[in-house]
Amino acid sequence: MKPKIAILATGGTIAGTIDSAIATTGYKAGALEVENLVQAVPQIKELANIIGYQIANIDSSNISDKIQLKLAKKINKLLIKDEIDGVVVTHGTDTMEESAYFLNLVIKSDKPVILTGAMRPSTAMSADGPKNLYNAIALASRKETKAKGVLVVMNDKILSARGAVKTHTLNLNAFSSPDFGDLGYILDGRAYFYNFITKFHTKDTPFNIDHLASLPKVDILYTYSNDGSGVAAKALFENGTQALVIAGSGSGNIHENQKKILKELMKKNLIVVISSRIQTGQVVLSEEDEDLGFICAQDLNPQKARILLMLALTKTNNPKEIQEYFRIY
Repeated sequence: MKPKIAILATGGTIAGTIDSAIATTGYKAGALEVENLVQAVPQIKELANIIGYQIANIDSSNISDKIQLKLAKKINKLLIKDEIDGVVVTHGTDTMEESAYFLNLVIKSDKPVILTGAMRPSTAMSADGPKNLYNAIALASRKETKAKGVLVVMNDKILSARGAVKTHTLNLNAFSSPDFGDLGYILDGRAYFYNFITKFHTKDTPFNIDHLASLPKVDILYTYSNDGSGVAAKALFENGTQALVIAGSGSGNIHENQKKILKELMKKNLIVVISSRIQTGQVVLSEEDEDLGFICAQDLNPQKARILLMLALTKTNNPKEIQEYFRIY
C-alpha cells in the first residue's frame, strides 16, 4: 500500500511565475496554489497518496514567527493525530534553512519531514521545482528516512536541517552543508545516505509549541569596522527585544564600541548570543566573556542561532541553561 504524504505549501519560487520562459529573476513568488504544484508532477502519485494544504503563499523573505508556528502545529497534527506517513513542505529558499531548523526543534514525530523549493520559477524552461518536489516526495515515502530529523532536498542533495545553508543567491546548486557535509543524495527516487546526524532533534528536544501564539522577540546585529550598532542594540532593547544574536567577526569577536553597550544592556537582563558572520567554523569565547554571561552559538550561523534562542527563551532566561541548549541542539 502506498504511503500517505501531505504537501504543505508556503509559496516561494517553486510557486513563482513570470510571463517569460527565459526569465529566472523578476518573477512573482507564491503565485501558484498547492494543487498546481501537484498537477505539474503527476509522477508523484505513483509514489504516494497525496493530500495538499496551503499554509501560506508568500515570498519566503517575508516569513514570520506566526507562519512558522502555524506550519509546525499543522505538521504535528498530521503526523501524530491524522496518521499521515510523511510531510513535504514547499518553501522559498531565502529562509528555508531557518524554517527547517525551527521544525527540526519542534516536530514531535520521527516520521519524515522534508523541505524543498526551487531556484527558478515554474514558468522557466529549466525550472528545477518539479524534480525537487518529486525527490522530496520520494524521500518522504521511504522507510530509511525515518528518525533522521527534518531534511532539506535541493538539486539532488539531501541535507540536515541543522547543516543546510544557502550559499549562492541564484545558482541551482545553492544549498550545501559547509560544516557537516551533505547527508546523501537522491537519484531517480532512490536515496543514498553516507553521513549521519549527531545532534538531538525533533521529538528528542524539549521545546513544545502547542500553546504558543507567539515567540520571544530576538533580533540579529552585525559587527564591523568602526561599529556603531550599539545604538541599534539600545533601540531594540527599549522596544521589547529580549535577546540579541551578534554576527561577530572571525571566531565571534565584537568591536569594542558595540561590546561596551552590550555589557551595559546585559546588566538589565538582555540575553546575548555570539555567532559569526563567517560561513564555517566554531565560535570561541574567552573566559572573561563567558563570565560576563555571553552565550556561544557554537557552529550555528546567526539566523539559526536566532531560531534556537527564541525557543530556548520559552524555557528559561538563564544564560548557562541557554548555553547548554546550544551545545546539545
